[in-house]
Amino acid sequence: MLNRLETYYDSVPRSAARAEEFGPLTLFVREGEGWPYYARPALGRSGEVTVSEVDRVRARQRELGVPEAFEWVAETTPGLRAAVEKSGLVVHEHPLMVLEGEGVLPAPPEGVTVGMVGAGDPVLPGAAAVPYAAFGVEPSPAAAAELAARIAAGLTRLAAAVDADGTALSSGQHQPVGPVSEVVGVGTLPTARRRGLGLAVTAALIADARAHGVETVFLTATDESVARLYGRLGFRTIATALIAEPAS
Repeated sequence: MLNRLETYYDSVPRSAARAEEFGPLTLFVREGEGWPYYARPALGRSGEVTVSEVDRVRARQRELGVPEAFEWVAETTPGLRAAVEKSGLVVHEHPLMVLEGEGVLPAPPEGVTVGMVGAGDPVLPGAAAVPYAAFGVEPSPAAAAELAARIAAGLTRLAAAVDADGTALSSGQHQPVGPVSEVVGVGTLPTARRRGLGLAVTAALIADARAHGVETVFLTATDESVARLYGRLGFRTIATALIAEPAS
């Protein structure tokens, strides 16, 4: 399973980013608008990663004006953490979870419609903006157009929870690559939290992924408390995802 996920991690950024190789590390650099990417272990490379190799990537990230971010799976590349920390970055741990079986798909909350959003759907701009608001990030002017293009190309699938007046309250995506897809960017407006909307959106993404032949659905939870919520849908923790960034 971890090998399958490593192949996915290497494949999915390539539709929107160029890959720059730095020995045992690959830096993905987004081309166009959207969330910035990161560096991660090069697919198929083994052995230790040195501090100097991490420093080289960080220098390139600074040159490009992108975040000095690294992402990897602890169990797959256990030696990278020491090099990253010696380089001066802070490492955060997150549960890496895979869906077991078909999952448990709860009914959406009363008064809310949950479903998939197409490239030309009027609710798309609002749905595209929700995760940015949820995570306190300013969206780029082209974010909705970029997302619409990815949906039209079949690279991203978007689900949203919409109230009676057509306002998107929660949204999320899954990004299929062959038989594998990751649920990402699930967020809820601060004023609409604690209503189960994020789980309802995730359930819609699961159903859509299964309907399109996806065999492996996975996600990274923020922390153990969030992991317990996703556990209600049938996800179980199989490893630890690590994200490194400069100290705030």
